[in-house]
Amino acid sequence: MEYPLRYRRPEDTGAGMPVHVVWEITLACNLSCGHCGSRAGSRRQNELTTRECFDIIHQLRDAGTREITLIGGEAYLRKDWLEIAAEISRSGILCGLQTGARGLTRARIQSAHDAGIRAIGVSIDGPRDLHDRLRGVRGSHDQAMQAIADIAATGIRPGVNTQINALSAPHLRDIYTAILNAGAKSWQTQLTVAMGNAVDNAEILLQPYQILDVVDELFAIFEDGLRHDFRVLPGNSIGYFGKYEAHWRSITQAAEPWQGCTAGATTLGLEADGTIKGCPSLSKDSYSGGVSRQVSITEAMRNLSARTVRRDNNPGGGFCSTCYYYEFCQGGCTWVTHSLAGVRGDNPYCYYRASKLRDAGLRETIVKTAEAAPTPFATGRFDIVVETADGAPTPLAIADTAPRPVGATHLVVCESCEQFIGDTEAVCVHCDTEQRSAARARLAQAQEIANLLAEIDSHARRIHSVLEDISSR
Repeated sequence: MEYPLRYRRPEDTGAGMPVHVVWEITLACNLSCGHCGSRAGSRRQNELTTRECFDIIHQLRDAGTREITLIGGEAYLRKDWLEIAAEISRSGILCGLQTGARGLTRARIQSAHDAGIRAIGVSIDGPRDLHDRLRGVRGSHDQAMQAIADIAATGIRPGVNTQINALSAPHLRDIYTAILNAGAKSWQTQLTVAMGNAVDNAEILLQPYQILDVVDELFAIFEDGLRHDFRVLPGNSIGYFGKYEAHWRSITQAAEPWQGCTAGATTLGLEADGTIKGCPSLSKDSYSGGVSRQVSITEAMRNLSARTVRRDNNPGGGFCSTCYYYEFCQGGCTWVTHSLAGVRGDNPYCYYRASKLRDAGLRETIVKTAEAAPTPFATGRFDIVVETADGAPTPLAIADTAPRPVGATHLVVCESCEQFIGDTEAVCVHCDTEQRSAARARLAQAQEIANLLAEIDSHARRIHSVLEDISSR
């Protein structure tokens, strides 16, 4: 089977291969977004030279990188952005671009195509007035929508990415309709995360219990999109598990669940000054493997290995520490959880978690307790507050009532409710349905044991007969 380039194979994880790299090549930006985690605007001091960028590209090629996405700031505000893109393409690596699209003219798009860029994602964060308000520039929505059509006309399959927050969440259907009509073919959705400018404007952050309505709406759009050759791609911060996970998470035809954060394991983020991070969205204070002027990509990966979710020995916090899925999920997106509390592993934005709390008449909210520094990727502090369904604080502890699957090595889909369960479960913990495959396996195992016992009995009878024959002589 031929997999998409970004698909993580088992050998990628075992080798610590940076399959997908997101590269901020400049922090210069021509927008002023109220939710920007990197506080983009002015270029960084000491941004890498063209020659240094080429060296990184060659190192990534040799390390096995299959896809590089260029971001900013705004990537095309860097004068040599097309040279960088062309070198990525010449190195046999798929080159993509994520953009706010202000000033992304048809000529620039054609130049991007000529340089080898084959994927462009445009940021759309709401209908015109809301988008322009969030992006801080009047007219930016119209330019972004025009860019989608121009990208499609150039021969590049256009995509859209959207930050979901308290302001944009009520408009998901409107965004979908507009970008579909504009020619977009995919839509990646991410939460606005409590970092940088979003901490300063914390009132726009989605409250955790609202994730239920968001995911329900996104999945309805996902199903409609399939009828139009359009794919909704739930991002790393959207989910996890619950009744939709088996249908929309995978980028292949197989039903695959959220596999845990890949930061520093098969994903890397690069800053324009050469800082190598486990993920482009994470703070370098906690997730830097070094600077490219001082360490190689291979050395940075080694430096990051102890901070990947499979090796940091984090037991999780809150509900996550008791969750049925924790051994597989590891608390969801590191960016989300570390930005809230300064440590990963306690994720109130989980669909499964919010569903279980709702069933118990509870919900969670976040409350800001400390501001963020005025620097790129700075985080503040937020408390996660447990409330009753009507918003009254409660001292009740939250925990998953489903015991973790014993001995499970992977997740399979329940044959009845289609939710994921451990491969050792004979009865689904979600719907109490006996798994026919598990029952068949038990019957086969019982039959095998019976056959072995019969064989042992036959051998015992033969031995007894031989002994009797010897004693009679």
